[in-house]
Formats: sequence, structure tokens, C-alpha cells
Amino acid sequence: MHISEGILEPKILIAGAVVSAVVTIYALKSLKSEDIPKVSAFSALFFVASSVYVPLGPSAVHLVLSGIVGAVLGVQAFTAIFVALFLQGLLLGYGGMTTLGINLFDLATPALIASWLFKLHVSKNWQKNVLWFAVGFIPIAAGAVLLSSVLALNGVISPKAESEGFFISAAAALFAHIPVMIVEGVITLLALRFIEKVKPEILYKRDK
Repeated sequence: MHISEGILEPKILIAGAVVSAVVTIYALKSLKSEDIPKVSAFSALFFVASSVYVPLGPSAVHLVLSGIVGAVLGVQAFTAIFVALFLQGLLLGYGGMTTLGINLFDLATPALIASWLFKLHVSKNWQKNVLWFAVGFIPIAAGAVLLSSVLALNGVISPKAESEGFFISAAAALFAHIPVMIVEGVITLLALRFIEKVKPEILYKRDK
């Protein structure tokens, strides 16, 4: 879901940077010292998972694991993903510095959805399985919609000669992530079940 540099119009880059900066600053101010190791660990998880990708026009298809990150970290998902994206842009050339804000918005905002879903109360085991699958599935769907919307919006405000290509890329990005949604749903379900079994305090004692 990384958007490469030189693709988006400055207006979109600035808007994404402003929104992401506001949420990230809030997250950093509320970050507790005892949570730093956990945030660092899940930042590393995101870094590794999203570093293996398949190029798709101005974007890419890869694992994100924003559901797991959001479920465990809550709003600190913005901190973890910001650090990972910054290092990917700096060290690997994925995304980039000018697109850091919009990429963070596209990837971290769905993690907040995962955090909200994870808090929902269910009474039966099968309901928890469905919910935790959704914790992985829905954030990827939301991220794909955000990505496609950004590309489509860029096509609207870009020169007319370029707009058709952006609309095609937007549609391709959305449909290409459908298999990723399913895979992430399964991975998230299994991972959360494993964490619940061996280290439940990671899930149930996090900062709300």
C-alpha cells in the first residue's frame, strides 16, 4: 500500500502530512515509557511484514498486519507505523519522505478501526473467531479503499491527460488487495489466539 514519490499532487501530500502529524504527535505525547518496548516490537513486525511486496503501478501489494498492531497498541499504532515507514523510506526506498504522511494515514488509520473492533464484547468462542478475523480483514479493506480513494482523487485534480491512469490504478489497487484481506484475517485470528494463550496481558492490559 505504499505510494511512491512523484505520483501525488502537493495538495494531497500536504493534507495527508497534516492529519498524520496531528495524530502522531498526540500518540507520542500519550506514550508511556513502559509501552516503548511493545511499540518497538510491533513497529519491527510491521516493518518486516510490509517490506516484502509486489509492485502495482504507483503502489504495492504486501502484508500490513495493521489489525494486529491496532488491536494491541490502540492509538500507538500511529507511532509504531510512523517509525517503520520512516525507516523503510530512509533505508529501503519504499514509499518515500514526501509521501510519508499520506502513507501513514492510509496504513495507520485502519489500525484504529482494528482497535475499536477488538474492544467489542462477544460471549461465544465462535463469535470471537469471527470478530478477530474481522480485526485483520476489515483494516486491509479500509486501507485499500483509502488508497484507491487517494489515487482517484489525485486523478481528479491532476492534469486531464493523466486522470484515466489514476482511475485504473485505483481500481486495480482495490481488487488486488482482496486476497490480502483474507490472508490477513486468518493471520490475525491465529496470532491473537496465540497471544491470548501465552501472554494475555499484552491484549487486555494495553492503554485504552
